[in-house]
Amino acid sequence: MAAGKYSFTIEQGSTVDFEVVYKDSNSNPIDLTGYDARMQIRPSIGSSTIHMTLSSSLGTCGTGLNMSGSSGTKPPSSGSIGVFISAASSSLLDFNEALYDLEIASGSGHCAVVTRILEGRIKLSKNITLGSY
Repeated sequence: MAAGKYSFTIEQGSTVDFEVVYKDSNSNPIDLTGYDARMQIRPSIGSSTIHMTLSSSLGTCGTGLNMSGSSGTKPPSSGSIGVFISAASSSLLDFNEALYDLEIASGSGHCAVVTRILEGRIKLSKNITLGSY
């Protein structure tokens, strides 16, 4: 199955929080038990510059990909992946437009089965109000 297409805007200095539900061709959620996820934001395909990497190992302030949905309360069998970028992390971004893809993997190393489930463009709306809370 081809990756879905989804483009969105990040408002620099604001929290990004949305949920992706991975479903099969019959619209049934795919069980993500035992899967990991990763997502990179780059200026272009093949660029060595990485604006941000998200993974299912949650980082500072929860930034990352939550395999239990955006609320962190759904079972992996729901097919839900929460995409979360903290306000502190988004404030560090500095690009106008970039590309991303979101992949899931079962297994590890060179034998992992990797599936790209989503890809698209990201626009960055630059912050005017500066400071921290």
